[in-house]
Amino acid sequence: MAAQRSSSTSPAAAPALPRLGGRRSSYRERVADALRAALIAGELRPGEVYSAPGLAARFGVSATPVREAMLDLAKEGLVDTVPNKGFRVTAVSEKQLDEYTHIRALIEIPTVLGLTATADPVSLEALRPAAREIVAAAVAGDLIAYVEADTRFHLGLLALAGNTHLVEVVRDLRGRSRLYGLTALLEAGRLLASAEEHLELLDALLARDERAVREVMSRHLGHVRGLWAAGA
Repeated sequence: MAAQRSSSTSPAAAPALPRLGGRRSSYRERVADALRAALIAGELRPGEVYSAPGLAARFGVSATPVREAMLDLAKEGLVDTVPNKGFRVTAVSEKQLDEYTHIRALIEIPTVLGLTATADPVSLEALRPAAREIVAAAVAGDLIAYVEADTRFHLGLLALAGNTHLVEVVRDLRGRSRLYGLTALLEAGRLLASAEEHLELLDALLARDERAVREVMSRHLGHVRGLWAAGA
């Protein structure tokens, strides 16, 4: 686990989070979404303590919605409260990462494979803008935008199966994961290839190619586990 540090006294220690925007109904929800993305991308690191006022300055809002959003993340087990200081990001063990990968593979591979027979081509094409956003974020090196678009793509794809409980389970698993390896992948010039797998998956689904869909999904989840391991 990283050494404990507080971001409350040093603005540079806080992650570069995006300003609020989008379609969510409240600052609290939008802040929580952005914080989850920053946490998954590794912008918020285990053992570090982040203050609500410090993060609020990045959003250009008051500390109240940030503090409320962090309390939501605490209920999800993503952060712990530190009295009079802020919130500490929880660590994830190798065993937990293996379990998350196993559960996601059990859920996502057969679910997406089933979409080769059931998904409406129009609905699949509606996911292409999100897939392109993932690629654009990889090109720009914007890891938080990458994670946000990646989340929309994968949850949107799973939603086509019509099982809302399944989508919520995967949403929770994704929130508990950490993609620290994204930085290493970006620095190695390999993030773009990983991003382009989303377009490859869409094309395979539209072609009703079950073998290709299974191969891409298995490869993609394998990459995700590798990204988790890079920072574990």
